[in-house]
Amino acid sequence: MGEGHGQPTATAAYRFSVAPMMDCTDRHFRVLMRQITRHSLLYTEMVVAQALHHGRRDSLLDFDPCEKPLALQVGGDDPRLLAEAAQLAAAWGYDEINLNVGCPSERVQKGRFGACLMAEPAHLARCVEAMAQGPLPVTVKHRIGIDDQDSYAELLAFVDTLASAGVARFSVHARKAWLSGLDPKQNRTIPPLRYDLVHRLKRERPDFLFELNGGLLELADCQAQLPHVDGVMVGRAAYDHPLRWASVDRDLFGVADHQATSASAVLRGLIPYVSRWCEGGGRLWPIARHLVHVVEGVAGARQWRRQLGEAAGVRTAGPEVLEQAAVTLEQAGL
Repeated sequence: MGEGHGQPTATAAYRFSVAPMMDCTDRHFRVLMRQITRHSLLYTEMVVAQALHHGRRDSLLDFDPCEKPLALQVGGDDPRLLAEAAQLAAAWGYDEINLNVGCPSERVQKGRFGACLMAEPAHLARCVEAMAQGPLPVTVKHRIGIDDQDSYAELLAFVDTLASAGVARFSVHARKAWLSGLDPKQNRTIPPLRYDLVHRLKRERPDFLFELNGGLLELADCQAQLPHVDGVMVGRAAYDHPLRWASVDRDLFGVADHQATSASAVLRGLIPYVSRWCEGGGRLWPIARHLVHVVEGVAGARQWRRQLGEAAGVRTAGPEVLEQAAVTLEQAGL
């Protein structure tokens, strides 16, 4: 982790990562993904730097050790608060800190962070410089452009500016963002994918590290991109189809020490974590809500999800619910 500029090793965690996604990549989903891949890089949901300054840091930052390697993604535009966030990330044991410069939502724009900061590379560089004073690698997730600022020359200048400020790696969503007229969901699908621009960045800046994000739906899609970039980042396809990525450790990292290739194996792998969580006073539902996509495309999947949801929604529900759900899956051969 955190090699900075230079050629990555074949097994660097950023070779395959699961993108930060609001309301998706919380600590529970990350533990779920660790049943499927132990070697990929996971990201938190975006945490606003101002919330870290004023809010309950344990609830915003705590994670289970099994989630590592793990990057904290933050949003903000205040160098002082972002520097503080970087120091907190290091103190909590994160492996990297990532700055969100890709989210186009209206709410994020009102906070003056996310994709709109691509229009202010000099200010963004000051933010990165402040974050880079800490011990963790600083990475940036961004678009290929915004609105009419979408030329390759502008993109290259943006990357060069941030690299000079200390960015260790660029996670590039290969679509531009429209800051008005499209909602966040539309911004993930309507602007055309331009993988060629990300490939060109890597060719022209071979000493910089680039992850490619956007439109990667299958492992074969990722394998097709890895000759051109240093890593691939998968978003909704990982959340909606977690078991689709069961061979990532073997096929992309060359390691076959652990793979939960069935839905029942995922549930059984989660039971120790669920036991600790519930014994500490946590409820089962925040974990179980992520399991709806573990079973898909088979007879009885809808009924299984309904039964799990009803049982997990009970306030006193605990690991026994997952145990019974796993038994049901095993009886069905899943």
